[in-house]
Amino acid sequence: QVQLAESGGGLVQAGGSLRLSCAASGSIASFNYISWSRQAPGKQRITVASITDVGSTDYLDSVEGRFTISRDNAKNTVYLQMNSLKPEDTAVYFCAANRLGIWSWGQGTQVTVSS
Repeated sequence: QVQLAESGGGLVQAGGSLRLSCAASGSIASFNYISWSRQAPGKQRITVASITDVGSTDYLDSVEGRFTISRDNAKNTVYLQMNSLKPEDTAVYFCAANRLGIWSWGQGTQVTVSS
């Protein structure tokens, strides 16, 4: 099973930007669906962005136009570019990938946006 490792989280002021990376231990080319989710304290985990193997993307309404998901199959890495960050974006961010119905999850990276 492919291992996923997120990085790039941190503390940023409102209006700032961060780029999260999700590095896979193996090839991501065969993953048909990769997503970024987030979980804030006391709240359920929700998917904020996803990308398919043919590059189709989807976003949570509240991040549409601010976040961009992309994948680099050559580097086995998925990115989440986050711009115009808001305090309500504060959460632990996870990447996940699906291949033939089997999910792989990373451990998460903390994003904190100060007002």
